[in-house]
Amino acid sequence: MAPLLVTGYSMLSALGTGRQQHLDALAAGRSGLGAHPIELDFETAAGAVRQALPELPAELQPWSTRLARMAYALLQELDEPLRRARETWRPDRIAVLLGTSTAGAETTEVAYKQFVDQGSFPRDYDFQRQHTFGAVLSIVRQLAGVDGPSWMASTACTSSGKTFATAQRLIAAGAIDAAIVGGLDTLCTMTLTGFHALQALDSAPCRPFREDRNGISIGEGGAFALVERAGDARVAIEGIGETSDAYHISAPHPEGSGAQAAMREALERAGRAPEDVHHVNAHGTGTRLNDTAEANAIQCVLGTEVPTVSTKAYTGHTLGAAAAIEMAFAACAIEEGWIPPAIGDGDIDPKIEVKIPTQKTSGTFERVLSNSFAFGGNNVSLLVARA
Repeated sequence: MAPLLVTGYSMLSALGTGRQQHLDALAAGRSGLGAHPIELDFETAAGAVRQALPELPAELQPWSTRLARMAYALLQELDEPLRRARETWRPDRIAVLLGTSTAGAETTEVAYKQFVDQGSFPRDYDFQRQHTFGAVLSIVRQLAGVDGPSWMASTACTSSGKTFATAQRLIAAGAIDAAIVGGLDTLCTMTLTGFHALQALDSAPCRPFREDRNGISIGEGGAFALVERAGDARVAIEGIGETSDAYHISAPHPEGSGAQAAMREALERAGRAPEDVHHVNAHGTGTRLNDTAEANAIQCVLGTEVPTVSTKAYTGHTLGAAAAIEMAFAACAIEEGWIPPAIGDGDIDPKIEVKIPTQKTSGTFERVLSNSFAFGGNNVSLLVARA
């Protein structure tokens, strides 16, 4: 299949709103991880979006949730490329393909807490308009002014990576000409307590690939990309690898066999060799099992000299949004000519044999492999390239 052309992208995370705020934080090696905003009976760091979010237009207020306002912020940054796309393609040929893990769970948690405390739900709470996957899709379609096919992927941490593969297949099949792809998730009690129950959370900010790493930090945010059949691309997705090894419900294969297969498939589909990859944006959650398995997989496929950084030390693990946010970071590396330092307390694990640069690294990065691996051995690798 032809490369997927990315004509615009937007970002929102604990680092800020928009591309420039993210670049400033990454260049400075400044993490967005800090105190979590949710009442919990345990300690953990989180990547919370602390900046103000735009209010929805008056006619869309019944759909107003934190997740919907995040989507609105992301669309505002995509306004100009979206305008050009609507002038080029019919609205019914522009799809909305998004990924999430929790959708509006945070809104329902707040509503249920009021029910427990006061005996009634908030008057403006509407499950269909505020919690469901369809609610998010409806808001994005209306705000973006598009009317093509729309659906939500929910495959845990690969959710928003799947959307790029879906868009590529739909464009190749002639079903659409363009799509808004990506994903978003909010912090909520369910995910924080769930990962705590799995003993997967670090009480301090996560430290991917560090010797004393002790788990993940959850984050929130999202990223959208506009992909088109033709146009002035900023970057291209040259190849996409998707695998499902089903090794274990939550643990990765020790040698990263499914991860290896996803990376190899991305290269094969692009017609590229391992030496064509100049940087890896690692899944890099900060758990002992994930980082070791992923490093093994990278070493087997690419060798030990490709600089590898996990940006989850900056944003936290944004779950269903992670693949899209990290695709945007890959695009930034290509466009800006530098990669951020791998940050986190402590020394790099001596058992990790791939190159983990702890300083900002300038250079020419023509191709970046962005990895996302999920529960159940569900893996996606995106090969992002200079257009």
